[in-house]
Amino acid sequence: MSTEKYGFAVLGTGLIAKFHARAVLSTPGASLVAVCSRSQENADNFAASFGCTAYTCLEQMLQAPGVDVLMIATPSGAHLEPAMAAARAGVHVLCEKPLEISVARAGQMIAAHQAAGTQLGCLFQLRHIPALQPVRHAIASGRFGTITHAAVYVPWWREPAYYKESCWHGTKALDGGGALMNQAIHMIDILCSLMPPVKSVAAVISSAGHPWIEVEDAASASLLFEGGAIGTIVGTTSSWPGRARRLEITGTDGTVVLEDDHLLMFEFKQKSAEDEQTRVLYSPRATLSGAAAPGAMDHLNHAACVGEFIKALAEGEPYAVDGAEACRSIALIERIYHSAATRLPQ
Repeated sequence: MSTEKYGFAVLGTGLIAKFHARAVLSTPGASLVAVCSRSQENADNFAASFGCTAYTCLEQMLQAPGVDVLMIATPSGAHLEPAMAAARAGVHVLCEKPLEISVARAGQMIAAHQAAGTQLGCLFQLRHIPALQPVRHAIASGRFGTITHAAVYVPWWREPAYYKESCWHGTKALDGGGALMNQAIHMIDILCSLMPPVKSVAAVISSAGHPWIEVEDAASASLLFEGGAIGTIVGTTSSWPGRARRLEITGTDGTVVLEDDHLLMFEFKQKSAEDEQTRVLYSPRATLSGAAAPGAMDHLNHAACVGEFIKALAEGEPYAVDGAEACRSIALIERIYHSAATRLPQ
């Protein structure tokens, strides 16, 4: 293991791989040492852009000097095999979301890294939205009273070309699902991290907006959480022109509405001296959003994930979004799909 910096290698050269590379390059204690692609040209171009070594063989890259962490940026259903290869090589993994397209496949990754003694983490960068932190604190300190409803909405738009010009978007084998598994999973992950376990789910899904794809482009689920709160999940890629993702939590003593990276509402029955400062600090402003364009975001929250992963490695502590934590959103999405398929609550 590197003593001063942790060496990161990226698998994949697509859009998200570039965000991973920028995140590593901007994080103290991290260095980008390698990239791997099946295409020599793609690997060479990526390596030239980000100042690292190009490979076309994953096993060769994993054995290269200075490679401590593999960042997996392949299609969702192609995470398992490289994660297993990294475990065999004794290399840690920080994987793009979702960890895999099923709990069963993710479980194999978890078991392999547990046996190898290496860390397995998942990139859910929205957990690092600064405006989310006062929401977490309000929940922890009981300011909502009894939480009665929690909801996430991801009303996004993807042009037909997003699916038609891709070899994997919208496919069961590599996307694993549609608007939920690919786009809304970030907000579902946040919902899982904030709320108690889900007791039951009733859901419907559709692909009416992009009828040629194998998976859903719209989904709606009603939830019942342990403790009695109800919940709502809405995710779609067929809502033109695409609108902000949204989190709402309300209870007997307070309500919060988070839209993209800012707070639309932060109100509690029991006032705090810091509330107005919080509202001003996270008030609505222009921000980058993936509502209509997948690349319309920056790498800062990705860098926060990289920094947190490095800290976990350095301190010998589990990464916050480890394999088990990353599976919570996958498991809930699988229940939603099962409910929609059977037309029964799950």
